[in-house]
Amino acid sequence: MSKIGIIGGSGIYELDGIKTIKEHKVETPFGSPSDSIIEAEVDGVKAFFLPRHGRGHKLLPTEVNYRANIYALKKLGVEYLVSVSAVGSLKEELPPRTFVTPDNFIDWTKGKRERTFFGNGIVAHVSAAYPVDKSLRKILHEACSECDVKNSDGGSYICIEGPQFSSRAESEIYRSFGASVIGMTNVPESYLAKEAGMAYATIAMVTDYDCWKEEHCAIDEILKVMKDNNVNANKVVKLVLKKLNENQFEFPKENRVGIMTPLESLSEEQKEIVEVLTR
Repeated sequence: MSKIGIIGGSGIYELDGIKTIKEHKVETPFGSPSDSIIEAEVDGVKAFFLPRHGRGHKLLPTEVNYRANIYALKKLGVEYLVSVSAVGSLKEELPPRTFVTPDNFIDWTKGKRERTFFGNGIVAHVSAAYPVDKSLRKILHEACSECDVKNSDGGSYICIEGPQFSSRAESEIYRSFGASVIGMTNVPESYLAKEAGMAYATIAMVTDYDCWKEEHCAIDEILKVMKDNNVNANKVVKLVLKKLNENQFEFPKENRVGIMTPLESLSEEQKEIVEVLTR
C-alpha cells in the first residue's frame, strides 16, 4: 500500500477524528523540513502531514525549505502527495471560496529558491511538462464536487515570490498569460515532487480576486473567506484520503530515467540521495 502525504496549513491538522500515531523529525542532506512530519490516522486511513510554513506559520514562502520537505516525505515512503494552499483568482468565474485543481504551473519566482535535488556532481533532467498527476487531480476534483464545494478543474497556477501581493500592473500581466490562480508556494514544490517520483496534485483555495478587480478585498474579508475555506478543506481532505486509499493507481516515475551521471562515480551520500528519490 503506497503512502499518502498532505502538505498544507495548520488548519488541515484539525480534521475530525484525526489520531496522531507518531511525529517524525527527519534530517535530510538538504537541511531540515519546515517542521516535524506527523504520521496520523483519519477514519482508518494513514497519512503523513507536514505544515508547509511550520506550526505557528513562521516561514515566509521564500524561507520554506522545499527540498527538505519533499525529500523527507519521500524518505518516509510517501508516493502520493496532496498540496493544499490559498490562492488569489485571476478569472471572474473563479470567485472566493472556489477550490481549483490546477493542471499546470508557471514559475514567476525570483531565483531565490532551490528548485532541484541535482547538481554538485549529479546531473539529471526530469521533465516538468506535466507536474500534476491527472489521476490524483481527478480524485481531488471529485472529492470537491461530492462535498458540495464550488470547484473548477484545470488551469494554470502562477507562483510569485512574495511575500508582497501583486501590484495591479503585475496582476494584469498574469491575467494576460491565461493563468487561473496566483499563489506563492507550489513552485518549486511541485517540480521537486516530480524529481522525487511522486504523484502530485494541489487543492488551490481561492480567497480573493488578487488586485485586478476594482473592488479590492480588505484583509478582514480575506481572513473570513480563509476560515470558510479551511472548514471545506477539512471535509475534502478527509474524503480524498478515503478515495485515494481505496483507489490507488500506478503512475510513471520519469525521474528513474533522467539521471545522466553514472552511479559508480557518485559518493556514498550522492548514491543515497539518488536511491531515496528513485525508490
